[in-house]
Amino acid sequence: MELNVIWFILLTVLFIGFFFLEGFDYGVGALLPFLGKTDLERRIVINTIGPVWDGNEVWMITAGGAMFAAFPHMYATLFSGFYLALFLMLVALIGRGVAFEFRSKEEYPQWRATWDWLIFFGSVIPAVLWGVTVTNLIQGVPIDAKMHFVGTFFDLLSPYTLVGGVTFLFVFIFHGAIYLNLKTEGELRIRSRQAALTSGIIAAVSCLTLVGLTYAKTDLFKSAAAGGALCAAIATFLAAYALVKLNRSGWAFGLSGLTILLTTAGFFLGLFPRVLVSSLNPAWSLTIHNAASSPYTLKLMTVAAFILVPVVLAYQAWSYWVFRQRISGKHLEY
Repeated sequence: MELNVIWFILLTVLFIGFFFLEGFDYGVGALLPFLGKTDLERRIVINTIGPVWDGNEVWMITAGGAMFAAFPHMYATLFSGFYLALFLMLVALIGRGVAFEFRSKEEYPQWRATWDWLIFFGSVIPAVLWGVTVTNLIQGVPIDAKMHFVGTFFDLLSPYTLVGGVTFLFVFIFHGAIYLNLKTEGELRIRSRQAALTSGIIAAVSCLTLVGLTYAKTDLFKSAAAGGALCAAIATFLAAYALVKLNRSGWAFGLSGLTILLTTAGFFLGLFPRVLVSSLNPAWSLTIHNAASSPYTLKLMTVAAFILVPVVLAYQAWSYWVFRQRISGKHLEY
């Protein structure tokens, strides 16, 4: 198998891991001001992701680093064309990270409420922007023959990409609500289940709309594997929703994660062998060949990846095992 193909697969896997882990992370942050009725409950919600949120974000950094090293032309075009969107995402993530650290520095209700809303916006904005970004990858953006983005920020916004943003947001909220149901007790657990049922309806409608628009506006369904992955994602999502209704949150969380996996895989399968589609001329699209690094660079990176990635995966799996217990008020210091 060509190293270009291997690195495209690895990049896909990194984004799958990022969306799976950071998906429930964003979902919990988006639900924070609404599920936590008291300061203690909001502290419990934050503590469900407290030990893992920063580790989850490492997947995004790793995916960006892999893109830079394996497909530098993709990195340059994507980050220049999506500059404003990525800048907004970065500001939101900085505010979110600061909020986690500063929220408990003072006990004033207004102080803590301010940081809670920063966590909310720092979760919602990146979730929406990732949906807009992924749908733009397959729909295409203005790229000229020199691999330069020649559009504006508003070229990234269309009914299709906005539906993508809403879909990502509510799928992540659904994913996060199930995670909270697994990690909390008492009233918080009851409210998180209701949040999953409510957000699940919106997510289901937006998912169906997104798949329909993807069929109408892109060539993704020319790949049978890509189209099959998206259709399977709808099936796993509906199964997850049914399991939430049956109060089987463990299986529901696994299936909601599988939905994210299949959706991400479907979009990347539909993209392959391209990495960025040009809406001006299909011949100007960036591919795994014209956007890639030299064979020597790819070979060196492959050796490093096969040594280090299993170590990182083992460490993260261990950290989730250590912090696997449910969180309640008795676990918090006063």
